[in-house]
Amino acid sequence: MKKKILVVDDEADFAEMIKMRLEANDFEVAVAYDGAEGLQKALTEKPSLILLDVMMPGMDGFEVLRRLKRADETMDTPVVMLTAKGESKSMFVGQELGCTDYLIKPCDSKDLMAVVNRLTKRPSVSPGGVRFSSTRHE
Repeated sequence: MKKKILVVDDEADFAEMIKMRLEANDFEVAVAYDGAEGLQKALTEKPSLILLDVMMPGMDGFEVLRRLKRADETMDTPVVMLTAKGESKSMFVGQELGCTDYLIKPCDSKDLMAVVNRLTKRPSVSPGGVRFSSTRHE
């Protein structure tokens, strides 16, 4: 059975690129383009992992994360903040609110897949057969 990942990002091109990358690695992917839609899909789709942008119009990623962690259905779902906002204050806020990891856009696809595989409990193997599991935080 494929693991399902929810991508919540208001940048449609970026969300579609991530979706294609994840589907090519045998994940099922749902996409939401704003915070409210992301919350709704998190409850209905029951993903194994959520990739969540911080800077979105209306409800930002921090508020989405707050609500996800308060809801019984999603409080244990790992959430990776995936955003261009990389200053340490934002990373600290994300960690305080309960995010599992924080990747800075644009992130290396190997780093993204390493985090996704680790959090969905799938083996992470590069094309050369060498395991990798480190994430790059800039």
